[in-house]
Amino acid sequence: MSSVRLSEIPRTSGFRTGLMFLGLFGFSFLALFGYIYWQTAVYLKAEADVGLYRQVENRRVQSPPLRLEEIRKHARQDVEARLPHSLFDAQGNYLAGAIHQLPPIKAYDKPDEFRWLGPHQHHRPVRFIVHRLEDGNQLLVAQDVHDIHEFDELLVNALLSGGALLLLVGLLGAIWLGNSTRLRLNALSNAIKSIIEGDLSRRLPVRGSFDDIDRIASVVNDMLDELERLMSEVKGVCDDIAHDLRTPLTRLIAGLERAQRRGLKAQDYAQTLDAALTEAKGLLMTFRALLRISEIEDSARRSHFAAVDLNHIAADVVEFYEPLAEERQIDLLLTCQPTEAMIAGDAQLLFDATCNLVDNAIKFCPDQARVHVTVQAQGDHVLLQVADTGPGIPAHEREAVFRRLYRSESSRHTVGNGLGLSMVAAVARLHDLQLAVKDAAPGCIIELSGKALPAGHIPQHML
Repeated sequence: MSSVRLSEIPRTSGFRTGLMFLGLFGFSFLALFGYIYWQTAVYLKAEADVGLYRQVENRRVQSPPLRLEEIRKHARQDVEARLPHSLFDAQGNYLAGAIHQLPPIKAYDKPDEFRWLGPHQHHRPVRFIVHRLEDGNQLLVAQDVHDIHEFDELLVNALLSGGALLLLVGLLGAIWLGNSTRLRLNALSNAIKSIIEGDLSRRLPVRGSFDDIDRIASVVNDMLDELERLMSEVKGVCDDIAHDLRTPLTRLIAGLERAQRRGLKAQDYAQTLDAALTEAKGLLMTFRALLRISEIEDSARRSHFAAVDLNHIAADVVEFYEPLAEERQIDLLLTCQPTEAMIAGDAQLLFDATCNLVDNAIKFCPDQARVHVTVQAQGDHVLLQVADTGPGIPAHEREAVFRRLYRSESSRHTVGNGLGLSMVAAVARLHDLQLAVKDAAPGCIIELSGKALPAGHIPQHML
């Protein structure tokens, strides 16, 4: 790992988070171990003091001659001087016992410690109590606390070694976490750079761990999907505008040029102007449709959402198109369920989208065909379906037909501007509905489906 990469690690959020938890665990470790050490040291010293007080009480109740004899006997038996007892007169002169010199006394009957050169010529820590007896002599009762001090040192060494190990493991963990974060962010940065350079098909890597970075990457990928779709639509719109609007503009210009070059009669001028106005109105209608789709995709109309019953929408559309269907001898059928099919939405937009679906079905169906509009509501799912027995849509064109101004070769000479299904797709996205094209064999099925809305309730997130 190069020095440049090492210098990047401390700046990563993973390394800083690791250090934060290292500090937290280190403080907790010190607090816990310190408490255990303090409690253990206090307990051992308290136990030693209890033993000293007990020895003092046993010696105090003995008679002076017996006490002197017992102390001499104890000194002979306690070869290691683990519990040395000594007796001194009122002036501190040695009378009997293992300790020959009275240590400095801060207070009588109060435990204290000093270092004593024992029988093996080793300085050892001794905890002692000095008690003044009734006869004026001074009784010293002591205990060798070398083992207690050694145990304390073991605890301190364990604390230091454990702290050092914790620090080492914590630092290694923080470095590993920081390096992992750096590698992951580098992968995200490289993907973003590729996208900036024009590769809109590139996506941010997702591990599948559903952590914070994965969630952000997933949202960004969804945004990139939408951006790629919009860019593709813009490109498609530009191509389709150049292809489809070229013909009416050419006819408009050619007609005006002919009128300009030739000396026409008033009636011919009127016909030329009428033709020019017709072409201009057609172009204006196309651009109005494009602006309407842009307005729908802007999501500004979400603020006007209300509870809408798709049964009523479908019934109104079928009633509106019945005269046109009868004129072409097309059976226009409607199937609705008794239950409501409620969604949150804009009734006018949903009506316009359904009208476009039915209008397309009637327009491309031959005479005496059948168009069937169906509304279904099952649990929390609603479906609006328009099926016909016309020529259908080839599988390779089922996504392209929703592009703005797209028209297949078979329908290029049919009246229209290629924006009907684009508007339906925009309305579906605005209402979070799924739009699908299926084969009816023969014919085509177009479905709008989504989650049902309980009557009288509009989700807050859709407002």
